Amino acid sequence: MTPHAVDRSVSLTAEALRKVAHLDWSVPAAGLEWSCYGTAVHIAGDFTAYAAQLTGRATAAWVPFEISADPGTTPEGLIEIIEATGGLLSAAVAAARPGDRAWHPYGTAGADGFAAMGVVETLLHTHDILGALGTHDWEPDPDLCEQVLDRLFPQAPRTAAPWPVLLWVTGRAALGDLPRRPVWRWYADPVDAGRVLLCEIFPQAAADLHAGGTGGFAWAGDGPFEGTRAASGMVVKAKEQGTYRPGWGPYAIVRKDDGRAIGGIGFHGAPDADGNAEIGYDLVPSARGYGYATDAVRGLAAWAFRQPGLTALHASVDADNAPSHGVVGRAGFERTGTTDDDGVRYVLRAPRG
Repeated sequence: MTPHAVDRSVSLTAEALRKVAHLDWSVPAAGLEWSCYGTAVHIAGDFTAYAAQLTGRATAAWVPFEISADPGTTPEGLIEIIEATGGLLSAAVAAARPGDRAWHPYGTAGADGFAAMGVVETLLHTHDILGALGTHDWEPDPDLCEQVLDRLFPQAPRTAAPWPVLLWVTGRAALGDLPRRPVWRWYADPVDAGRVLLCEIFPQAAADLHAGGTGGFAWAGDGPFEGTRAASGMVVKAKEQGTYRPGWGPYAIVRKDDGRAIGGIGFHGAPDADGNAEIGYDLVPSARGYGYATDAVRGLAAWAFRQPGLTALHASVDADNAPSHGVVGRAGFERTGTTDDDGVRYVLRAPRG
């Protein structure tokens, strides 16, 4: 996304909020714990935080500062703060170099990613403020919503107009037969694996999946598979025990052409002291036989070997599971022996050079 997209979203926000600036902004914003006043300050805080990440090229955490409104600032003053800080983000996006990357808890991103984050924050929180103040029919430009979905929400189904889909994917509304999502996040840097994207199942989503929910994904009709729910339970346990390592757990396999989750893939844990890790995967029955598992294994293996400390990736396959033997074989794994329960063990070693 571009500086123009940021500017357009800020303009839409300011125009909409000025129509309700005479109302009481101390009431809670719709669906949030913050007041409308606090939500407006939050928008400005996001703009400045994203601009600072980009200009400082922060690689490990947020730049340690925050902003606030002066005591007694009116709603009109808050709108001016949003306009000013939105301008800072737009300028930072425009000034960023092509290779600039910065940290965000939802994935490292470049200027286009932080521009999209700024747009989604202001569009959604404007919706939240307006909803609390009695305006329920506001709708931003469809092209802005489409750009946000394309950049940050690979798991979003393309079954309706962009704005309703954006409201669903951010937990604000149901979408047709898809219920309102209890957990959600965006993906600034999903693992690209050919015809599928791999979206990490973070602890809150893992808890929802393990409890029988969707984890915030729109699943193919026969998903999720039980292996994905079991792997999600391992994430919950690791989080409780303090051993959770971001990146080294399960991922949802999301089909690019329709945004549907069709399976799970991931690691049994982070690499051990010798640099060994194990991979596992499953697909819903309706998605089998199309090569999606091979795409996913190749993509996740490539990601894993770009991380420090990994020397070998292992997989175990039941002896009679011919399709899975084909998957690991096509992904470059070599047979190394058998497991204690007569399964077959495979290994893929780090590329040389």
